[in-house]
Amino acid sequence: MDKSLYKHYQNHTLARDLVKNAEVIGIDLGGTAIKLGSFLENGTSTESLMVPTPQPSTPEAVVEAIAAAIKQLNKNNRCLAIGLGTPGPTDAAGRIAKVAINLAGWQDIPLADWLEAKTGLPTIIANDANCAGLGEAWLGAGKKFKNLILLTLGTGVGGAIILDGNLFTGHRGAAGELGLITLNPEGPPCNSGNRGSLEQYLSIEAIRRATGKEPVELGLLAKAGDIEAIMFWENYGKLLGAGLASLIYVLTPEAVVIGGGIGASAEFFLPATLAEIEKRVLLSSRVDLKVLTAELGNRAGIVGAAKLAWQLVAKHNDFDGLGLTRRGEDAKNTF
Repeated sequence: MDKSLYKHYQNHTLARDLVKNAEVIGIDLGGTAIKLGSFLENGTSTESLMVPTPQPSTPEAVVEAIAAAIKQLNKNNRCLAIGLGTPGPTDAAGRIAKVAINLAGWQDIPLADWLEAKTGLPTIIANDANCAGLGEAWLGAGKKFKNLILLTLGTGVGGAIILDGNLFTGHRGAAGELGLITLNPEGPPCNSGNRGSLEQYLSIEAIRRATGKEPVELGLLAKAGDIEAIMFWENYGKLLGAGLASLIYVLTPEAVVIGGGIGASAEFFLPATLAEIEKRVLLSSRVDLKVLTAELGNRAGIVGAAKLAWQLVAKHNDFDGLGLTRRGEDAKNTF
């Protein structure tokens, strides 16, 4: 990374006594919309913006749209860094979008470099599910815990692992694909190459395949007392519990947070999930374990991306985390 870029911090127009008002921008890049938000260091959101994803969503067009939106949000030149969640895996350094699902022509795109060149702002990227997990850990359902798992139940089944308060992505940046663990080795084929993955039993498409209905419809039917719908959700909860049991044995988290659109029907499946975990997991691996529903909804991605940006600021500037006060009078910006 070009060190001269970080002259941004040394030459920033904020006076020392105004540093407490500095912001970062968190971005959630989706196939149809790009969501952005400005955040203070304490998590306060000062402004948000949503713009359509260009169609076709080529990397060049998307970067231009994001740069223009950042310019709108950063009118007062208070932004110190950018964090961005992308719909696909990234490299371990948070620089390259390896693949972006539902976006045209994305393969090994140096997204962080491109955005830095366009905006002059230090940038870090991560998988969008990882951003959602970090968001819930920072300001949502997981904020009381240092070690947790997020599982997002939606079009696919995504996941994130938070260990000791930090996002865990492994030595190549690809860890945390929790929806791709095997539930049934002879089950339906998965796009990943696996068979019978958790995603093949818990995603929206899996629910459609099993019932011919949408999750929202099944939730309404269960609320109205429909026995078949209630039984479906109970079985769904058991499958979720079986999948989580494997993850709990490996990671022994303090909490499991369930997010995504299907989470709206959690009241109908979580009791069965809890019972299944209790049945399958030794007490020593689940002492005081909490299973919770996500709190941030579709804002989790930009919140987590903003947290990544603040972590980037702290890492490269030796800030103490309280109003960005420097440690020592002679501290320097070194990268």
